[in-house]
Amino acid sequence: MSAGFVVLPDTPGTPPLDDAYPFAAPRLIPHPSGRLWLVGSWEPDEVRHVTVGPVRVVVIGRCPVTATHLEQLCRRVRTLADVDALARELPGSFHLVAAAGNAVRVQGSVSGLRQVFHARLDGGIPVAADRADALAALTGAGIDERTLALRVVCGGLLPPPLSDRSAWTGVSTVPADHCLLLEPDRARERRWWSPPAPELGLAEGASAVREALVAAVEGLGGAGSTGGGAAGVASASYDGSGSSAEGGLGVDGGLGTADRLSTESGLSADMSGGMDSTSLAFLAARHTPDLLTFRWAEAEAGNDDARFAALAAAELPGARHLVVPQSELPSIFTDPAALADTERPYLYTRSQARMRHTAAVLAAHGSRRHVAGHGADELFGRMPGYLHRLARRHPLTLLRHLRGSRALGRWPLWGCLTQLARAESVAQWWRAQADDLTAPPPPARLPSIGWGLAPLRAPAWTTDAAVDTARAALRATAEDARPLADDRGPHQNLAALRITSPAYRQVSRLFAAEGVRLEQPFLDDRVVEAVLSVRPHERTTPWQYKPLLARSMRGLVPDAVLDRTTKGDFGADLRAGRQANLTAIIDVFSSHSVLADLGLIDPGAVRAYLLAPQADSSRDIAVEQLLGCESWARAARRPLPLGSP
Repeated sequence: MSAGFVVLPDTPGTPPLDDAYPFAAPRLIPHPSGRLWLVGSWEPDEVRHVTVGPVRVVVIGRCPVTATHLEQLCRRVRTLADVDALARELPGSFHLVAAAGNAVRVQGSVSGLRQVFHARLDGGIPVAADRADALAALTGAGIDERTLALRVVCGGLLPPPLSDRSAWTGVSTVPADHCLLLEPDRARERRWWSPPAPELGLAEGASAVREALVAAVEGLGGAGSTGGGAAGVASASYDGSGSSAEGGLGVDGGLGTADRLSTESGLSADMSGGMDSTSLAFLAARHTPDLLTFRWAEAEAGNDDARFAALAAAELPGARHLVVPQSELPSIFTDPAALADTERPYLYTRSQARMRHTAAVLAAHGSRRHVAGHGADELFGRMPGYLHRLARRHPLTLLRHLRGSRALGRWPLWGCLTQLARAESVAQWWRAQADDLTAPPPPARLPSIGWGLAPLRAPAWTTDAAVDTARAALRATAEDARPLADDRGPHQNLAALRITSPAYRQVSRLFAAEGVRLEQPFLDDRVVEAVLSVRPHERTTPWQYKPLLARSMRGLVPDAVLDRTTKGDFGADLRAGRQANLTAIIDVFSSHSVLADLGLIDPGAVRAYLLAPQADSSRDIAVEQLLGCESWARAARRPLPLGSP
């Protein structure tokens, strides 16, 4: 992923290429007038730039099409409105920038992995960027204390649009389904994408998902790539003999040791033994026989990831398999005050040191590009909101699903029926969150069948002033709230994606700091669309784990992995890391806390919360998000070079 870029309209008064732009050795693409159009830091292979007639198009990111093919597609583009169709055809994960005359269009990905932000320079000139902190550096923005209060109070499950709000003053976020139109004197947002109608059955939908995933992973290239297009891979099958039906993948399928592994192709992939990462690893291995697979060893005795990872490894005889033992891994919550980057508060602070270590280990073993399964839980996991529409359209099917889900999760019957009967709008949901922000939490096993992923509740450490600020923001959001999809199930899928994808973008930067490009195929637009096109009650059921992904990968991935009924547990990791680093965590908030200085938290309440008995991991999750807010706020108070740790 590029280190960042800024997009400027073609108008007098834009800053010249000097120290104003927060990039070391910036690259640039000019307007025909000679004025700056794009300024930033990117690798040459991340950019495609074509001009066809009156329209100029730049694609930044992973888009596996040649410049010639892109030029052919652009021949149908005569105005910026025509870019809608172009964006729907291009595979990959990328930013799309187009210009016609003195107007510019900028958009990111529908998953939220690649976002667009905008602000105004001195003189009122609108400017866009792929990073909020790039605009903050360019405009001299400071902390937006209201947004920071909102994050501190509502935590990591705050859904869009509020989760998208930039914590930098004067910097606005473009919704993931919108594009930004820059003109010399104004910027406006326009919705260009809506989720597909979920009309496909499981079999037809699995075929579409399979095709999209194969194309996404094939686009990563690497040594051994056939370059023959997605169709050839989609028709291939796994025959269970340790080789693909297209031919052998080499020799030596055993688990190796760290001192003997390397990859000539430079491509590596997570392969934990779970369905998500293992599916991508098998797809990557078809075109990269010397793929390097990676996983962390388990601390939990009951975690059977190792068994399934070994089964999978035995079926990839040409690959090398790297397992980092627990003794070599940083503990969870190591260096709790560390900063991920300055774009936004980071959600996953507890594993940040481990992610940095992973990137360094992969780089030392020759990886230049690493495939990860981020986004699969958000797309293929169980989102109970789908039950609400199912109750109205297919009540008998609802009864079966509800019975199975209650048996699986021990859901309370009355609470489920109450939610199923409630016909609240998304605006009413936001108002209810404001009203109940300081109410007791609902029963732990009660699912969220409403518009959110979970009810929003203020932690015990937040101040009254912070809660009042957050409550006002929730109520204001209700005034213009619109669902991300008509069905609550797909709405929850999209909300989950857009909550976590910005954090996955920050993970990409942790890897990039070690020279490894992180690839996340589940977050490609075409993959997201393929999944959402399947009827919600067929792509998720209480009787099978991720049935849509399993069906789409059948024949490409060993059945033992696709039919697995267990999920690895890392609770022992979490408990050991908390115990080892508890003093350091408490110290973060005991002195010089910016959040305390801003009147958002009570440090004494944080300490009491941390020292209280822990019934489950929910407290750790809340604390790691608070750590992300604290480390970001400290950095935001002192100017830093873009992306500095």
